[in-house]
Amino acid sequence: MNPSSAVLASRDQALSFFNNPFSQAHSFPLANLKNGSFVAPISTQIRKPQLNTLFTASKRFQAITACLGDRNPPAKALRQILELPGVHQGPACFDGLSAKLVERAGFQYCFTSGFSISAARLGLPDTGFISYGEMVDQGQQITQAVSIPVIGDGDNGYGNAMNVKRTVKGYIRAGFAGIILEDQVSPKACGHTKGRRVVSREEAVMRIKAAVDARKESGSDIVIVARTDSRQALSLEESLWRSRAFADAGADVLFIDALASKEEMKTFCEVSTLVPKMANMLEGGGKTPILNPLELEEIGYKLVAYPLSLIGVSIRAMQDSLTALKGGRIPPPGSMPSFEEIKEILGFNNYYEEEKRYATSTYPLYSDRVSSNAYSVQRVQDDSEQRGQSPQDPVVEVITPDVYNNYGADGSRGPFSGIWSRTLRIRITGRDGFEKLDVRIPAGFLEGITNIVPALGVVNIKALLDDAAEEVGGKLLLDFNDTMGDRIQVFLE
Repeated sequence: MNPSSAVLASRDQALSFFNNPFSQAHSFPLANLKNGSFVAPISTQIRKPQLNTLFTASKRFQAITACLGDRNPPAKALRQILELPGVHQGPACFDGLSAKLVERAGFQYCFTSGFSISAARLGLPDTGFISYGEMVDQGQQITQAVSIPVIGDGDNGYGNAMNVKRTVKGYIRAGFAGIILEDQVSPKACGHTKGRRVVSREEAVMRIKAAVDARKESGSDIVIVARTDSRQALSLEESLWRSRAFADAGADVLFIDALASKEEMKTFCEVSTLVPKMANMLEGGGKTPILNPLELEEIGYKLVAYPLSLIGVSIRAMQDSLTALKGGRIPPPGSMPSFEEIKEILGFNNYYEEEKRYATSTYPLYSDRVSSNAYSVQRVQDDSEQRGQSPQDPVVEVITPDVYNNYGADGSRGPFSGIWSRTLRIRITGRDGFEKLDVRIPAGFLEGITNIVPALGVVNIKALLDDAAEEVGGKLLLDFNDTMGDRIQVFLE
């Protein structure tokens, strides 16, 4: 690719933007970056610039929309992506939810990560613990959750060439568009960790031939990504030899993991130039240098995987949330989506709309039967509706009996008799002055209070309620700062 001098200036701006993505000083049109694909501008094409958000898009790339229909087989959809110009980004997911988020972000395809699936499903390192059956099961949940093609991590095929054939056929049935197969021994190891060993040249090539045969026998067109780990296990020269052999054996995409420099990456892309190359941008400190999409395309890559972004930020977010909970507060609203946003992501609203098509008089809508919240409160329609009265009749709020009786609400003369007529208001204000929480709950529901604000677990709420039993209302029971510096106030209303 030899861009014109005019384009070079634009490219320099683009490189600066990629290296400083949040700088307000860089503002220029990138019309060709959509859905995780980057097409570098070249002098032979004239494109009308449009402003787009980097790495995301609000709707599918028109070229993709035109050729990828909803009914396209996943392998065919992936092959059409491979035929498009530019480099195509694919984040690695680990379950149905993470895959759904990748699709919602506008990416054309995604990978599964054995590293991340082993972490999320087993809580164990990617050192060969996870099995073929577990990977296929997790993969099927992922492919069923999205409409974009998914490239599955097939590890080392889980055995010899015959096992590789079974693995490929299983991944085809699970709905994968592609499969990555590597030449490591068993048990395998993560590509950028120590202790990796590879099988012989002959066995490595036979694995790819077996995968190609399995594809033919299944009548499928699954994309075979042939990976070698011999760069770190043996040498760069060995990894280049194996890549050529994999291409000759019928691999659709070539992948050398853990290349150690930009020069090595360039050398790899000069091998079997008609076969697309895949790059692995291991975030957070891998052996391969992190390059932006413009640089990767210039070198000659077609696909690029980001294996740790989703699992990595998930781990950190959970750690931060647990620190907040341990400190006596819930995660601030800005650190997590609202409940309504979560329901939208998971498809509750779509479910409710579709459910209306099948509603019957004997099977009320789910949204009318149950309203989920943190206090075991059920929404139960009044019996009068079943007697043919207006659907506008009032809805009765009922506390579940087991919770109700635990606090003397069954008519006993215990210390909390009558307290259900009172309400506690809990208000939390952050150190920055913004309100983080403002809720009201039945005063007798003490366990519910500590579930919301763990810091109140050390306070004798019962004694405070006893002292305020004769108060008319509006009394401030508590006002203190927790260990995180947030102000917590409890009112009796």
